[in-house]
Amino acid sequence: MTLAPSTVEGPLNGTIIIDLTRVLAGPYCTMVLSDLGARVIKVEVPERGDDARQIGPWMDDQSAYFMSLNRGKESIALDLKSPADRDIFDRLLQNADVLIENYRAGTLERLGYSWKALHESHPRLIYAAVSGFGQTGPYASRPAYDMVVQGMGGIVSLTGQPDSPPTRVGSSVGDITAGLFATIGICAALKEREHSGVGRMIDVGMLDCQVAILENAIARYIATGDVPGPLGARHPTITPFDAFATADGHMIIAAGNDSLFKRLCDAIGRPELVDDERFLSNPNRTAHVDELKREIESTLGTRVTNDWLPKLEEAGVPCGPINNVQDVVEDPHVRARNMIVDVAGANGFSVAGNPIKYSDISDPPERGAVPALDSGRVDILKELGVDPYTS
Repeated sequence: MTLAPSTVEGPLNGTIIIDLTRVLAGPYCTMVLSDLGARVIKVEVPERGDDARQIGPWMDDQSAYFMSLNRGKESIALDLKSPADRDIFDRLLQNADVLIENYRAGTLERLGYSWKALHESHPRLIYAAVSGFGQTGPYASRPAYDMVVQGMGGIVSLTGQPDSPPTRVGSSVGDITAGLFATIGICAALKEREHSGVGRMIDVGMLDCQVAILENAIARYIATGDVPGPLGARHPTITPFDAFATADGHMIIAAGNDSLFKRLCDAIGRPELVDDERFLSNPNRTAHVDELKREIESTLGTRVTNDWLPKLEEAGVPCGPINNVQDVVEDPHVRARNMIVDVAGANGFSVAGNPIKYSDISDPPERGAVPALDSGRVDILKELGVDPYTS
């Protein structure tokens, strides 16, 4: 017996994902795969399920946290220490294209599902393991959460104002980047399998992913020997590229080259700044960043943000307001791009949409329902040829 493909339109339609993940990193990955058309069968621990089901805030007695990451998936509860449930799990694997888990390294191996055993039994299966520190190295056995790898990966040291206490990035970039890198790895492995006919193991460590997104901080350290620190909102090597105070708040201005700097100065009525020897080039402006900011803010402070934004936009200077979450959810462009979508059967609950838009593939304004724990058991077992009432 074989499992049917997802009913969601997308380039991964026909791909079956067996999802052993919980909380954030793994569920974020499988949510993206589901949005791209894959069928995701979430295997949860009996009785309590994914730990995220117990994390608030709550909406109609359901975890909004869990709902936001698991819409459109199916749930079956299996105890992988039970022979009967292991038999069901093995049947799922026979139908699967991808198995993904985000346990601590070695957990699945101790249950008898090592990569070696899986590859021998299911040579086409792609196995993705997302963990705090990867499957190798001196930290491999350690547990981790987002905040741990943000701190160890250097992101916290770059975040906040100079001399401020350690500051976490406002979203869980430790988890989310691991989920995104896992998604990339899975899609690449699916492509390779079209030619090779065999699957691969994908090993994604959250700490590795934090190192991967340090961007120019590593380059600056290697090139200069100076250890980068927090700079508030400004860019370390491009000026002006910062949050600037206006009469009623702040706005973002990103003048990334000499031409944009001239446009900025003209738009705010300060053309003389272009010929100031302190600001003649980007290296000069960066060397005198505080002086330039004072000059710009002395002018911006005479009017409110909504007066300045149209002027800079008309001049072609990259700029924008500093929106709160309500502003983002209500933003007309965000809405026009279908980036806030409803969840079926969730009484008005909305989540972020899929930022990957394809030609000739629909981008529906509503996504699949959130599965109750074990709610997919009967239908899944019937598809597998197992009597759901005796298993």
